[in-house]
Amino acid sequence: MERADIYLDHAATTPVDQRVLEAMIPFFNSRFGNPSSPYALGRDARAAVDWARGTLAAIINCAPSELTMTSGATESDNIAVKGVAWRSRDIQPQRNRILVSAIEHHAVLHAADAMSAHGFVVDVVQPDSEGIVQPQTVAEMLSPETCLVSIMLANNEIGTIQPVREIATIVREAGAVMHTDAVQAAGAERLDVESLGVDLLSLSAHKFYGPKGTGLLYCRRGTPIAWQQHGGAQEGSRRAGTENTPGIVGMAVALLLATEEMDARNAHCAALRDRLVEGILERVPDARLNGHAALRLPNNANLTFAGVDGEALVLSLDLAGIAVSSGSACTTGSTEPSHVITALGVSQNLAGGSLRLTVGKDNTIAEIDAAIVAIAETVARVREITSITD
Repeated sequence: MERADIYLDHAATTPVDQRVLEAMIPFFNSRFGNPSSPYALGRDARAAVDWARGTLAAIINCAPSELTMTSGATESDNIAVKGVAWRSRDIQPQRNRILVSAIEHHAVLHAADAMSAHGFVVDVVQPDSEGIVQPQTVAEMLSPETCLVSIMLANNEIGTIQPVREIATIVREAGAVMHTDAVQAAGAERLDVESLGVDLLSLSAHKFYGPKGTGLLYCRRGTPIAWQQHGGAQEGSRRAGTENTPGIVGMAVALLLATEEMDARNAHCAALRDRLVEGILERVPDARLNGHAALRLPNNANLTFAGVDGEALVLSLDLAGIAVSSGSACTTGSTEPSHVITALGVSQNLAGGSLRLTVGKDNTIAEIDAAIVAIAETVARVREITSITD
């Protein structure tokens, strides 16, 4: 096919919405003040940050003071995992266990692993074969020593939506703290922290058409946590450092737009996603959809192709002008198959032939149809080459 620029990796990042960019631009030049400065230019920036915080708080149904602005979800996840672990053990020394799912983002998994060097025990709950973490399994793994449970709201690779509300009820009744990484769910699911029942929630703006390098951590008032970054009194002395005013404003505008346009965006993406999955499964033998068929994000399709290497497919499709991934962008370059796919019980050889295809609000039917043809042709070609070299 002719070279086309078809972007199908919205789980990795999204382009900044033009309306978001326009809201951010003044805070790079004409309204560039430091929000901590007392004069008019600084007060103007402070007012913008306060507006953004209030807007974000209203969307997720919390008090503005319960939000801390960060550099992104990786920082938010690290603060949640490490901060709760440290503070909980200070208060109750016996609380030295952290429970995470096997399919969490590495920002959570590696943060938890880092705490094991400090005497914490990390318990890992496995999902079922469709990628769902069952509440009863979590309940069975909880112990009086568990200080924190972290289960993502929607998986970044296979798109499965987790029963966080049910899990949070069990966790909080056990006296532990509940954190959810809601990065992929933002813009696709309603983020009401009271309804979800979570104590902490992480977001990253660039996943919902906002800027990179900006995120937030919701922390319910009264949650035991040791804040990690010291210096000035910014963010209520929870996270020192000059606030990223353009990024914070951009994040608020992006989440506001994503919330207002959620139903239309979801319907558009789900239709394209279903067309993509059906087209590929019809044309490509020995292909399977990973994750739950229904309880998944509307834009996510993760497929495994027997007899091929996922990275070879990614590179070949890139040459055809189609951007896809074989898993999380944070693990690009790794020679290991996806930890998410193998957690479903898929063999390592088969897991190595997976593609993550995530559509966005600006993709078209024509792009999806072109991608179906290109993927079918590329899989056939890679399989032929593999059989010859074998």
